[in-house]
Amino acid sequence: MHRQALLKLLGDYQPYDKDERDMYEMLVRFVENEDQCFERELRIGHITGSAWIVDRERSHVLLTHHRKLDRWLQLGGHADGEADVLAVALREAREESGLEAVTPLLDTPYDVDVHPIPARGDEPRHLHYDVRWLLEADRATPLVVSSESKDLAWVALDDIGQLTSDRSIVRMTEKLRAVTL
Repeated sequence: MHRQALLKLLGDYQPYDKDERDMYEMLVRFVENEDQCFERELRIGHITGSAWIVDRERSHVLLTHHRKLDRWLQLGGHADGEADVLAVALREAREESGLEAVTPLLDTPYDVDVHPIPARGDEPRHLHYDVRWLLEADRATPLVVSSESKDLAWVALDDIGQLTSDRSIVRMTEKLRAVTL
């Protein structure tokens, strides 16, 4: 069954705090109950894969100023039928940044998040069940801003709060400070 690999990854995952635990439980239930969870056409929500890209020194993270949502976020996107969410995160990282050399730092997810996406056009409000991966890239490599972004920036960990107060971004920043890689 195509969902079993993700359920196994999630089975080994340890949420960071109560908020993430609640979202983790929602995500697991969603994957267990929705056979089409990887399909964007599932209008109640779908799996997405995101990339928390850090530089080699672990002092900066690559963020995108998302065009549609007008917010600074990690890179990522829809699974579009792909059950390998790490492959989704790697694909999205490359497509949205122009970076070719992006390397996973963990063999398990780094973070999970469930967040609402507002209605737009004929697409109703729905949920993104986001599985996030910790990736590394060379900060000196030139970036290419995709059509999905207004901008890309390597942001110092201490400066992230100037761009966003989004709890999930704050959580991933806290995790990075606590992890030794």
